[in-house]
Amino acid sequence: MTALESTAAYARTLDEQDPLREFRGRFLFPRGNSGEEAVYLVGNSLGLQPGSVRTAVERVLGEWEMLGVAGHFEGAHAWLASYGRVAESMAGLVGARPSEVAVMNGLTVNLHLLMVSFYRPTPARFRIAVEPLPFPSDLHAVRAQARFHGYPAEQAVVEIPPRPGEATLRTEDIEEFFRREGASVALLMLGGVNYYTGQAFDMGRVCAAARAAGCAVGLDLAHAAGNIPLSLHDWGPDFAAWCSYKYLNGGPGALAGCFVHERHAAKPDLPRFAGWWGQSVAERFAMGPHFTPAPGAAGWQVSNQPPVMLAALEASLALFHEAGLDRLREKSVRLTGYCEALLDGMRSAPFTVITPRDPAARGAQLSLRFPAGGREVFDRLARAGIVCDWREPGVIRVAPVPLYNSYTDVFRFAAALRAALA
Repeated sequence: MTALESTAAYARTLDEQDPLREFRGRFLFPRGNSGEEAVYLVGNSLGLQPGSVRTAVERVLGEWEMLGVAGHFEGAHAWLASYGRVAESMAGLVGARPSEVAVMNGLTVNLHLLMVSFYRPTPARFRIAVEPLPFPSDLHAVRAQARFHGYPAEQAVVEIPPRPGEATLRTEDIEEFFRREGASVALLMLGGVNYYTGQAFDMGRVCAAARAAGCAVGLDLAHAAGNIPLSLHDWGPDFAAWCSYKYLNGGPGALAGCFVHERHAAKPDLPRFAGWWGQSVAERFAMGPHFTPAPGAAGWQVSNQPPVMLAALEASLALFHEAGLDRLREKSVRLTGYCEALLDGMRSAPFTVITPRDPAARGAQLSLRFPAGGREVFDRLARAGIVCDWREPGVIRVAPVPLYNSYTDVFRFAAALRAALA
């Protein structure tokens, strides 16, 4: 990086040339005591609020006020129609067919509902394979599923190990694991992008390796949906789930996504937990005693979805489709690469970037691992108006989100980090 490229003026030039720069103005940024916008680099924990959300939510509240229960069926935005509309919009972001996606519940609830169907252990094949340092909620869920089926969690759940001295997993090592041990594995439960390291896995190859070994495949896409290109239908996992409050900006506690591959769409006898919203649409309001699951992912629904939360999520998804996934990915690669270059310029810095350098193996995240003193550095960044996050043990995660972050944000972060280290 040249001296010019490491200046604030150069960052402003990049922003002026950014074809997506106008989207930044459609989001609401937190402000510190000074009134200045924070440098918000934590969209991998909670995305910013789109300015259009307030209008969308107030519209639903007005419909509830004026129409009451008739709001389900009447008006330009009848709530019943919004369920399918949001699911179809979500399907376009994750590379799925509309029938393969439902929007419902929270992430871990969805994982449990899906594992009821797809984790079917036997004495010979009962293990659940996960990546190193899986998200703790995923680990709790798979251990609970193993115990529920009568298998000790410490024997049933196995982390696929990286090579000694390496922070991330190589795809060929995952493939070798399934060739060697796949016969004992009932389920692969993989975080598509690891929350800690920021590694984006080659999900197509990994899904193929696990399925070739006879394993069911589930993906947690909490840090992948809205972050990297996804092709769920083509990759062929049995199921996937993701939250929508991180990169998808659906709001705190927003409704989660659920994917079930279409090869399971017409299997009404597949074990599942049932509720009336998973009933086939033709029979849902007949209120009969028999359950006939709706085809596709909709058949895994249990309860109806809240229209207020759907409205907030739909407002954000509209921005993704307007910006275009290809353009967002192109900017993400450039923006994260710019951040990486600024960090590379800190030659004697006491941290290591453990996120892969290959743009294809990461999304909008860099993880800085500190052997010591990292928490103090993080606290200094916070006092300087830099919003990133701290993850034990020893990592500051930085997420430059292409939909609303700028090159100037990244420059300000790097300048504040230099000052914090000094």
